This record gives sequence, C-alpha cells and structure tokens, in this order.
Amino acid sequence: MGELLRKIKWSPPDRSKILLCPRCESPNIELSSKFDSWLMPKRYICRDCGYTGPIILEVYEKEERKGKDPG
Repeated sequence: MGELLRKIKWSPPDRSKILLCPRCESPNIELSSKFDSWLMPKRYICRDCGYTGPIILEVYEKEERKGKDPG
C-alpha cells in the first residue's frame, strides 16, 4: 500500500492520458451514460471485455509505449 501511495502523484491536466480497462487493458473505454460526468459517480464500460465499474487505469502515452515490445 505504501508503494502504491508513493507512485500516486498529482499531474497537470495538460498531459495526454490513455484510459485503459483494468481487466483486459483495452483502450476501448466509455462512460456508461452521459449523466456519469456530473450527476452520478463515473462508471466506465469496456466494449471489449464487458467490464463495468468506477475503477479505470489512466496511463500517460509515454508510459504506455515504454511497456510495449518494439517488435
């Protein structure tokens, strides 16, 4: 838990982020309804594996590319 808290940091909103599904790591993520952004807590839906929930992975573009094999 302590290591996780050390990795969490505030970042300015101008950096580009990719939203990924926590189950299948697909970027095919959407909000479950248009009211999720202001009226209700955010719930995301993965169109690939069917995951529905409030937890989502936010990865910066550079970090996403770093983990991929160059081949």
